[in-house]
Amino acid sequence: MLHKTEGIVLGTTSYSDAYSIAHLFTRDFGRISYLLPVSRGKRSRIRNALFFPLSVLYLEVEHIPLRDIQRLKEAERQFPLYALCTDMTKVSLAFFISEFLSCVLRESNHSEWTFDYLKNSVETLEVAEKGLANFHLALMMGLTRFLGISPNMEFSGEQSFFDLQNGEFVENEPLHSHYLHGSESACLRDLSRMNYANMHLFGLSRNSRNVIADLLLDYYRLHICNFPPLKSLEILREIG
Repeated sequence: MLHKTEGIVLGTTSYSDAYSIAHLFTRDFGRISYLLPVSRGKRSRIRNALFFPLSVLYLEVEHIPLRDIQRLKEAERQFPLYALCTDMTKVSLAFFISEFLSCVLRESNHSEWTFDYLKNSVETLEVAEKGLANFHLALMMGLTRFLGISPNMEFSGEQSFFDLQNGEFVENEPLHSHYLHGSESACLRDLSRMNYANMHLFGLSRNSRNVIADLLLDYYRLHICNFPPLKSLEILREIG
């Protein structure tokens, strides 16, 4: 049965001489893998160039429940990504974000709100001129709300530890090793106020930004199963 939906490209992998596999997060089905024919000319119905990381596409797809790889019938770009394909800072962010999303999104995460948040994130990144170095931090923090793992940022003066495992500030040092204290706790509390509109106001050094990124990734690893190391992280560390 054919369905019309929208999808955000997470990446592609080789499959055979005739096909590759496109991995997308769709509005209606969550994360799905599609069989993508290798383009052989201008007459190809589906152009491989559409599947640059974070491209947002209109799709017509065949969807059969429980099938591992679905089939694409039509794909059309919703809006061009000029900056994400040419600005090296944005290219680096696009590859990091697409790899990060590939690790945290599951087929069961088919919330339309999650899709809309990520689509808005792509549109924002394409046109953003200020605060780019903080963009991935704002995205990772914001996405926790849609995945149901948002930390409780309520704080009182007596609570000096942030329990990463339980996602909350606590007064006493936790019995496990997954917690923050001192400046790290304060930094996370400040970060909770960051969004795309104000990210340019956070004057973080490159080192501080990298520490925060590591803390957020640690938080995701504690709450998302099978979260692997990210290959694109080292490239992202040079931004700023």
